[in-house]
Amino acid sequence: MAAQARPHREIIVAGGGLPGLSLAVALRRAFGEAVRITVCDPAFARAGGPDLRAYAVAAGGRRMLERLGVWPAVAAGAQPIREMVITDSRLSDPVRPTFLTFAGEVEEGEPFAHMVEGGALLGALRAAAAEAGAILDPTPVRAAVPESGAITARLADGRSLRASLVVAADGARSRLREAAGISWIGWSYPQSGIVATVSHERDHEGRAVEHFLPSGPFAILPLSPGGSLGHRSSIVWTERQADVPALLGGDREDALREVERRFGLTLGALALETPLAAYPLSFGIARRFGAPRLALLGDAAHVVHPIAGQGLNLGLKSAAALAEALTDAMRLGLDPGGPDALQAYERSRRADTLAMGAATDGLNRLFSTDVLPVRLVRDFGLGLVDRLPALKRLFIQEAAGLRGAQPRLMRGEAL
Repeated sequence: MAAQARPHREIIVAGGGLPGLSLAVALRRAFGEAVRITVCDPAFARAGGPDLRAYAVAAGGRRMLERLGVWPAVAAGAQPIREMVITDSRLSDPVRPTFLTFAGEVEEGEPFAHMVEGGALLGALRAAAAEAGAILDPTPVRAAVPESGAITARLADGRSLRASLVVAADGARSRLREAAGISWIGWSYPQSGIVATVSHERDHEGRAVEHFLPSGPFAILPLSPGGSLGHRSSIVWTERQADVPALLGGDREDALREVERRFGLTLGALALETPLAAYPLSFGIARRFGAPRLALLGDAAHVVHPIAGQGLNLGLKSAAALAEALTDAMRLGLDPGGPDALQAYERSRRADTLAMGAATDGLNRLFSTDVLPVRLVRDFGLGLVDRLPALKRLFIQEAAGLRGAQPRLMRGEAL
Protein backbone atom coordinates (compact mmCIF):
# COMPACT_ATOMS: atom_id res chain seq x y z
CA MET A 1 0.00 0.00 0.00
CA ALA A 2 1.38 3.42 -0.88
CA ALA A 3 2.41 5.73 1.91
CA GLN A 4 -0.23 8.32 2.78
CA ALA A 5 0.78 11.98 2.79
CA ARG A 6 0.79 13.51 6.24
CA PRO A 7 1.32 16.98 7.73
CA HIS A 8 4.93 18.10 8.30
CA ARG A 9 4.48 17.93 12.07
CA GLU A 10 3.49 14.30 12.32
CA ILE A 11 5.08 12.13 15.01
CA ILE A 12 4.45 8.40 15.44
CA VAL A 13 5.16 6.76 18.80
CA ALA A 14 5.68 3.00 18.55
CA GLY A 15 4.72 1.79 22.02
CA GLY A 16 1.97 2.87 24.38
CA GLY A 17 3.75 2.43 27.70
CA LEU A 18 4.22 5.15 30.29
CA PRO A 19 7.08 7.06 28.58
CA GLY A 20 5.48 6.95 25.13
CA LEU A 21 2.12 8.15 26.38
CA SER A 22 3.77 10.88 28.49
CA LEU A 23 5.53 12.19 25.37
CA ALA A 24 2.27 12.16 23.41
CA VAL A 25 0.42 14.10 26.11
CA ALA A 26 3.26 16.62 26.46
CA LEU A 27 3.42 17.41 22.74
CA ARG A 28 -0.33 17.66 22.30
CA ARG A 29 -0.62 19.90 25.36
CA ALA A 30 2.10 22.14 23.92
CA PHE A 31 0.91 22.34 20.28
CA GLY A 32 -2.65 21.05 20.09
CA GLU A 33 -3.82 20.48 16.52
CA ALA A 34 -0.56 21.90 15.14
CA VAL A 35 1.12 18.54 15.72
CA ARG A 36 -0.40 15.17 14.93
CA ILE A 37 0.57 12.35 17.31
CA THR A 38 -0.23 8.69 16.67
CA VAL A 39 0.62 6.15 19.36
CA CYS A 40 0.66 2.55 18.08
CA ASP A 41 0.39 -0.36 20.48
CA PRO A 42 -1.58 -3.64 20.24
CA ALA A 43 -2.30 -3.35 23.97
CA PHE A 44 -4.91 -0.70 23.13
CA ALA A 45 -7.11 -3.47 21.70
CA ARG A 46 -6.86 -5.75 24.72
CA ALA A 47 -8.83 -5.62 27.94
CA GLY A 48 -6.12 -4.92 30.48
CA GLY A 49 -5.56 -7.58 33.12
CA PRO A 50 -4.47 -6.66 36.63
CA ASP A 51 -1.09 -4.91 36.74
CA LEU A 52 0.88 -6.23 39.72
CA ARG A 53 3.49 -3.51 39.47
CA ALA A 54 3.60 -0.36 41.54
CA TYR A 55 5.99 2.48 40.82
CA ALA A 56 7.87 4.91 43.01
CA VAL A 57 7.17 8.14 41.13
CA ALA A 58 9.89 10.58 42.18
CA ALA A 59 9.12 14.23 42.93
CA GLY A 60 10.39 15.30 39.50
CA GLY A 61 8.11 12.77 37.79
CA ARG A 62 5.17 13.90 39.91
CA ARG A 63 5.78 17.52 38.92
CA MET A 64 5.81 16.46 35.28
CA LEU A 65 2.58 14.49 35.60
CA GLU A 66 0.97 17.42 37.41
CA ARG A 67 1.98 19.80 34.63
CA LEU A 68 0.51 17.38 32.06
CA GLY A 69 -2.79 17.21 33.97
CA VAL A 70 -2.39 13.50 34.75
CA TRP A 71 -1.57 13.58 38.45
CA PRO A 72 -5.07 14.57 39.69
CA ALA A 73 -6.42 11.29 38.25
CA VAL A 74 -4.07 9.18 40.41
CA ALA A 75 -3.45 11.46 43.40
CA ALA A 76 -6.19 9.98 45.60
CA GLY A 77 -4.65 6.49 45.38
CA ALA A 78 -1.03 7.64 45.57
CA GLN A 79 0.85 6.90 48.79
CA PRO A 80 3.57 9.36 49.86
CA ILE A 81 6.86 7.81 50.96
CA ARG A 82 7.57 9.66 54.21
CA GLU A 83 10.66 7.76 55.28
CA MET A 84 13.20 5.35 53.78
CA VAL A 85 14.94 2.75 55.98
CA ILE A 86 17.88 0.61 54.83
CA THR A 87 18.98 -2.58 56.59
CA ASP A 88 21.67 -5.15 55.79
CA SER A 89 21.56 -8.70 57.12
CA ARG A 90 21.46 -12.37 56.31
CA LEU A 91 18.08 -14.06 55.96
CA SER A 92 18.73 -16.13 59.10
CA ASP A 93 19.78 -13.19 61.30
CA PRO A 94 17.36 -12.70 64.22
CA VAL A 95 17.86 -8.92 64.17
CA ARG A 96 18.08 -6.61 61.15
CA PRO A 97 20.01 -3.53 62.23
CA THR A 98 19.09 -0.23 60.57
CA PHE A 99 22.14 1.39 59.01
CA LEU A 100 20.59 4.33 57.19
CA THR A 101 17.36 6.32 57.29
CA PHE A 102 16.17 9.12 55.03
CA ALA A 103 13.47 11.67 55.78
CA GLY A 104 10.96 11.66 52.96
CA GLU A 105 10.67 15.33 51.94
CA VAL A 106 12.62 17.34 49.37
CA GLU A 107 10.69 20.51 50.15
CA GLU A 108 8.32 21.21 53.01
CA GLY A 109 5.16 19.24 52.30
CA GLU A 110 6.59 17.58 49.16
CA PRO A 111 7.57 13.90 49.56
CA PHE A 112 10.55 12.74 47.54
CA ALA A 113 8.37 10.03 45.98
CA HIS A 114 4.85 8.58 45.83
CA MET A 115 3.90 4.96 45.27
CA VAL A 116 1.40 4.67 42.42
CA GLU A 117 -0.11 1.43 41.14
CA GLY A 118 0.79 0.64 37.56
CA GLY A 119 -2.70 0.02 36.22
CA ALA A 120 -4.04 3.31 37.56
CA LEU A 121 -1.13 5.32 36.14
CA LEU A 122 -1.32 3.68 32.71
CA GLY A 123 -5.08 4.22 32.58
CA ALA A 124 -4.71 7.88 33.52
CA LEU A 125 -2.08 8.47 30.83
CA ARG A 126 -4.16 6.72 28.17
CA ALA A 127 -7.17 8.86 29.08
CA ALA A 128 -5.06 12.03 29.05
CA ALA A 129 -3.56 11.17 25.65
CA ALA A 130 -7.00 10.54 24.15
CA GLU A 131 -8.38 13.73 25.70
CA ALA A 132 -5.45 15.73 24.32
CA GLY A 133 -6.25 14.44 20.83
CA ALA A 134 -3.52 11.86 20.29
CA ILE A 135 -4.59 8.94 18.09
CA LEU A 136 -4.34 5.62 19.95
CA ASP A 137 -3.93 2.99 17.23
CA PRO A 138 -3.96 -0.71 18.26
CA THR A 139 -1.77 -1.72 15.31
CA PRO A 140 1.94 -2.29 15.97
CA VAL A 141 4.66 -0.63 13.91
CA ARG A 142 6.66 -3.32 12.08
CA ALA A 143 9.27 -1.11 10.41
CA ALA A 144 10.34 2.52 10.07
CA VAL A 145 12.02 3.50 6.80
CA PRO A 146 13.71 6.92 6.59
CA GLU A 147 13.55 8.77 3.30
CA SER A 148 14.21 12.27 2.07
CA GLY A 149 12.56 14.69 4.50
CA ALA A 150 10.38 12.10 6.22
CA ILE A 151 10.11 8.57 7.59
CA THR A 152 7.53 5.93 6.73
CA ALA A 153 6.12 3.72 9.48
CA ARG A 154 4.87 0.39 8.17
CA LEU A 155 2.10 -1.06 10.31
CA ALA A 156 1.22 -4.71 10.81
CA ASP A 157 -2.08 -4.34 8.95
CA GLY A 158 -0.37 -3.14 5.77
CA ARG A 159 -0.87 0.59 6.22
CA SER A 160 2.04 3.00 5.78
CA LEU A 161 2.11 6.30 7.65
CA ARG A 162 4.47 9.10 6.64
CA ALA A 163 5.83 11.26 9.44
CA SER A 164 8.59 13.62 10.47
CA LEU A 165 9.75 11.34 13.29
CA VAL A 166 9.16 7.88 14.67
CA VAL A 167 9.77 7.34 18.39
CA ALA A 168 10.74 3.77 19.23
CA ALA A 169 9.22 3.16 22.66
CA ASP A 170 8.73 -0.54 21.98
CA GLY A 171 10.65 -2.03 24.88
CA ALA A 172 14.05 -3.49 25.67
CA ARG A 173 13.90 -5.85 22.68
CA SER A 174 13.01 -3.00 20.35
CA ARG A 175 12.46 -4.21 16.80
CA LEU A 176 12.89 -0.66 15.48
CA ARG A 177 16.20 -0.15 17.31
CA GLU A 178 17.59 -3.36 15.86
CA ALA A 179 16.39 -2.52 12.35
CA ALA A 180 18.11 0.88 12.59
CA GLY A 181 21.40 -0.88 13.36
CA ILE A 182 21.79 0.67 16.81
CA SER A 183 23.83 -1.71 18.93
CA TRP A 184 23.00 -2.60 22.53
CA ILE A 185 25.47 -2.90 25.39
CA GLY A 186 24.12 -5.02 28.22
CA TRP A 187 24.00 -8.20 30.19
CA SER A 188 21.60 -10.36 32.15
CA TYR A 189 21.86 -10.69 35.92
CA PRO A 190 21.68 -14.13 37.55
CA GLN A 191 18.64 -12.73 39.37
CA SER A 192 14.90 -12.34 38.89
CA GLY A 193 12.61 -9.69 40.28
CA ILE A 194 9.54 -10.96 42.12
CA VAL A 195 6.62 -8.59 42.66
CA ALA A 196 3.40 -8.87 44.65
CA THR A 197 1.02 -6.84 46.77
CA VAL A 198 0.89 -7.78 50.46
CA SER A 199 -1.66 -6.71 53.07
CA HIS A 200 -0.74 -6.35 56.74
CA GLU A 201 -2.37 -5.56 60.07
CA ARG A 202 -0.40 -2.46 61.08
CA ASP A 203 -0.06 0.86 59.31
CA HIS A 204 3.24 1.31 57.46
CA GLU A 205 2.99 5.08 58.13
CA GLY A 206 4.48 5.82 54.74
CA ARG A 207 7.74 4.02 55.52
CA ALA A 208 9.63 2.23 52.75
CA VAL A 209 12.15 -0.42 53.74
CA GLU A 210 15.03 -1.84 51.70
CA HIS A 211 16.39 -5.07 53.20
CA PHE A 212 19.73 -5.94 51.64
CA LEU A 213 20.03 -9.72 51.63
CA PRO A 214 22.77 -11.90 50.09
CA SER A 215 20.56 -12.86 47.14
CA GLY A 216 19.61 -9.23 46.45
CA PRO A 217 17.44 -6.42 47.87
CA PHE A 218 13.98 -7.04 49.28
CA ALA A 219 12.01 -3.78 49.10
CA ILE A 220 8.80 -3.08 51.03
CA LEU A 221 7.05 -0.10 49.47
CA PRO A 222 3.98 1.49 51.07
CA LEU A 223 0.68 1.58 49.20
CA SER A 224 -2.58 3.36 49.98
CA PRO A 225 -4.88 1.63 52.52
CA GLY A 226 -6.87 -1.44 51.51
CA GLY A 227 -6.59 -5.18 51.21
CA SER A 228 -7.95 -7.93 53.41
CA LEU A 229 -6.04 -6.70 56.50
CA GLY A 230 -6.57 -2.98 56.04
CA HIS A 231 -3.08 -1.90 54.97
CA ARG A 232 -1.02 -2.72 51.90
CA SER A 233 2.55 -2.69 50.62
CA SER A 234 4.17 -3.65 47.34
CA ILE A 235 7.17 -5.94 47.50
CA VAL A 236 9.98 -5.96 44.95
CA TRP A 237 12.05 -9.00 45.77
CA THR A 238 15.36 -9.72 44.02
CA GLU A 239 16.22 -13.41 44.17
CA ARG A 240 18.76 -15.75 42.61
CA GLN A 241 17.31 -16.92 39.32
CA ALA A 242 18.04 -20.58 40.09
CA ASP A 243 15.88 -20.41 43.23
CA VAL A 244 12.85 -18.74 41.63
CA PRO A 245 11.09 -21.87 40.23
CA ALA A 246 10.98 -23.45 43.70
CA LEU A 247 9.74 -20.23 45.29
CA LEU A 248 6.96 -19.77 42.75
CA GLY A 249 6.16 -23.44 42.27
CA GLY A 250 4.54 -24.06 45.65
CA ASP A 251 1.03 -23.22 46.82
CA ARG A 252 -0.09 -19.85 48.18
CA GLU A 253 0.71 -20.81 51.79
CA ASP A 254 4.28 -21.75 50.88
CA ALA A 255 4.69 -18.46 49.02
CA LEU A 256 3.36 -16.52 52.00
CA ARG A 257 5.83 -18.23 54.33
CA GLU A 258 8.73 -17.25 52.09
CA VAL A 259 7.49 -13.66 52.00
CA GLU A 260 7.13 -13.60 55.81
CA ARG A 261 10.74 -14.78 56.24
CA ARG A 262 11.93 -11.71 54.34
CA PHE A 263 9.23 -9.21 55.26
CA GLY A 264 9.41 -9.73 59.02
CA LEU A 265 6.57 -9.25 61.49
CA THR A 266 6.92 -5.58 62.35
CA LEU A 267 3.63 -4.86 60.55
CA GLY A 268 1.76 -7.81 62.07
CA ALA A 269 0.09 -10.65 60.22
CA LEU A 270 0.48 -10.77 56.44
CA ALA A 271 -1.66 -11.91 53.52
CA LEU A 272 -0.90 -12.11 49.82
CA GLU A 273 -3.29 -9.92 47.84
CA THR A 274 -1.81 -10.99 44.49
CA PRO A 275 0.16 -14.04 43.33
CA LEU A 276 3.94 -13.75 43.11
CA ALA A 277 5.10 -12.84 39.61
CA ALA A 278 8.73 -13.00 38.44
CA TYR A 279 10.65 -11.40 35.61
CA PRO A 280 14.34 -11.63 34.63
CA LEU A 281 16.64 -8.71 35.49
CA SER A 282 19.13 -7.14 33.13
CA PHE A 283 21.11 -4.02 32.35
CA GLY A 284 21.36 -2.44 28.93
CA ILE A 285 21.91 0.84 27.13
CA ALA A 286 21.79 1.72 23.45
CA ARG A 287 25.02 3.05 21.93
CA ARG A 288 22.98 5.86 20.43
CA PHE A 289 19.56 7.20 21.35
CA GLY A 290 18.63 7.93 17.76
CA ALA A 291 19.12 7.32 14.06
CA PRO A 292 17.91 9.34 11.06
CA ARG A 293 14.34 10.37 11.97
CA LEU A 294 14.19 7.82 14.79
CA ALA A 295 14.43 8.48 18.54
CA LEU A 296 14.70 5.77 21.21
CA LEU A 297 12.64 6.20 24.38
CA GLY A 298 12.16 4.27 27.62
CA ASP A 299 13.34 0.66 27.75
CA ALA A 300 14.25 0.81 24.06
CA ALA A 301 17.05 3.18 25.09
CA HIS A 302 17.99 1.94 28.57
CA VAL A 303 17.19 -0.75 31.13
CA VAL A 304 18.53 -0.61 34.71
CA HIS A 305 18.38 -2.83 37.79
CA PRO A 306 15.35 -2.01 39.99
CA ILE A 307 17.50 -1.65 43.14
CA ALA A 308 16.93 2.12 43.28
CA GLY A 309 13.43 2.12 41.78
CA GLN A 310 14.56 4.50 39.03
CA GLY A 311 13.48 2.69 35.86
CA LEU A 312 10.20 4.55 35.43
CA ASN A 313 11.72 7.87 36.48
CA LEU A 314 14.49 7.50 33.88
CA GLY A 315 11.79 6.87 31.27
CA LEU A 316 9.75 9.89 32.34
CA LYS A 317 12.82 12.11 32.37
CA SER A 318 13.74 10.96 28.86
CA ALA A 319 10.18 11.65 27.68
CA ALA A 320 10.40 15.14 29.18
CA ALA A 321 13.79 15.76 27.53
CA LEU A 322 12.60 14.53 24.13
CA ALA A 323 9.42 16.63 24.37
CA GLU A 324 11.58 19.66 25.20
CA ALA A 325 13.99 19.06 22.31
CA LEU A 326 11.14 18.61 19.82
CA THR A 327 9.21 21.59 21.16
CA ASP A 328 12.24 23.89 20.99
CA ALA A 329 12.96 22.79 17.43
CA MET A 330 9.39 23.31 16.22
CA ARG A 331 9.15 26.75 17.83
CA LEU A 332 12.24 27.75 15.88
CA GLY A 333 10.62 26.48 12.70
CA LEU A 334 12.94 23.47 12.51
CA ASP A 335 12.02 19.94 11.51
CA PRO A 336 11.22 17.88 14.66
CA GLY A 337 12.75 14.83 12.98
CA GLY A 338 15.91 16.64 11.96
CA PRO A 339 19.39 16.08 13.40
CA ASP A 340 19.38 19.23 15.56
CA ALA A 341 16.45 18.04 17.70
CA LEU A 342 17.73 14.47 17.97
CA GLN A 343 21.24 15.58 18.90
CA ALA A 344 19.85 17.89 21.59
CA TYR A 345 17.92 14.95 23.06
CA GLU A 346 21.00 12.72 23.02
CA ARG A 347 23.16 15.36 24.72
CA SER A 348 20.60 15.96 27.45
CA ARG A 349 20.17 12.31 28.43
CA ARG A 350 23.35 10.38 27.67
CA ALA A 351 25.50 11.23 30.70
CA ASP A 352 22.66 11.03 33.22
CA THR A 353 21.51 7.66 31.91
CA LEU A 354 25.04 6.23 31.98
CA ALA A 355 25.54 7.48 35.54
CA MET A 356 22.28 5.96 36.78
CA GLY A 357 22.98 2.67 35.04
CA ALA A 358 26.46 2.46 36.55
CA ALA A 359 25.12 3.36 40.00
CA THR A 360 22.37 0.73 40.02
CA ASP A 361 24.71 -1.94 38.65
CA GLY A 362 27.37 -1.11 41.24
CA LEU A 363 24.91 -1.08 44.13
CA ASN A 364 23.50 -4.45 43.12
CA ARG A 365 26.97 -5.99 42.92
CA LEU A 366 28.01 -4.44 46.22
CA PHE A 367 24.96 -5.56 48.18
CA SER A 368 24.24 -8.93 46.55
CA THR A 369 27.12 -10.67 48.29
CA ASP A 370 27.71 -12.30 51.64
CA VAL A 371 31.51 -11.89 51.72
CA LEU A 372 32.28 -10.67 55.24
CA PRO A 373 34.92 -8.00 54.42
CA VAL A 374 32.60 -6.49 51.79
CA ARG A 375 29.69 -6.49 54.26
CA LEU A 376 31.79 -4.72 56.89
CA VAL A 377 32.94 -2.03 54.46
CA ARG A 378 29.46 -1.35 53.04
CA ASP A 379 27.84 -1.26 56.49
CA PHE A 380 30.51 1.18 57.66
CA GLY A 381 29.76 3.31 54.59
CA LEU A 382 26.00 3.27 55.24
CA GLY A 383 26.56 4.28 58.85
CA LEU A 384 28.85 7.10 57.77
CA VAL A 385 26.25 8.48 55.34
CA ASP A 386 23.64 8.30 58.11
CA ARG A 387 25.76 10.68 60.21
CA LEU A 388 26.28 13.24 57.42
CA PRO A 389 23.08 15.30 56.86
CA ALA A 390 24.45 17.14 53.81
CA LEU A 391 25.27 13.87 52.06
CA LYS A 392 21.85 12.45 52.92
CA ARG A 393 20.19 15.52 51.39
CA LEU A 394 22.21 14.96 48.22
CA PHE A 395 21.02 11.35 48.01
CA ILE A 396 17.40 12.43 48.54
CA GLN A 397 17.67 15.07 45.81
CA GLU A 398 19.06 12.40 43.47
CA ALA A 399 16.32 9.91 44.34
CA ALA A 400 13.71 12.64 43.84
CA GLY A 401 15.02 13.35 40.34
CA LEU A 402 15.80 16.97 41.22
CA ARG A 403 19.59 17.04 41.20
CA GLY A 404 21.49 18.63 38.33
CA ALA A 405 20.03 20.00 35.11
CA GLN A 406 16.45 18.85 34.62
CA PRO A 407 14.03 19.14 31.69
CA ARG A 408 11.46 21.87 32.16
CA LEU A 409 8.59 19.44 32.73
CA MET A 410 10.51 17.74 35.58
CA ARG A 411 10.76 21.16 37.24
CA GLY A 412 7.01 21.56 36.90
CA GLU A 413 7.39 24.21 34.19
CA ALA A 414 5.58 24.46 30.87
CA LEU A 415 7.32 23.39 27.67
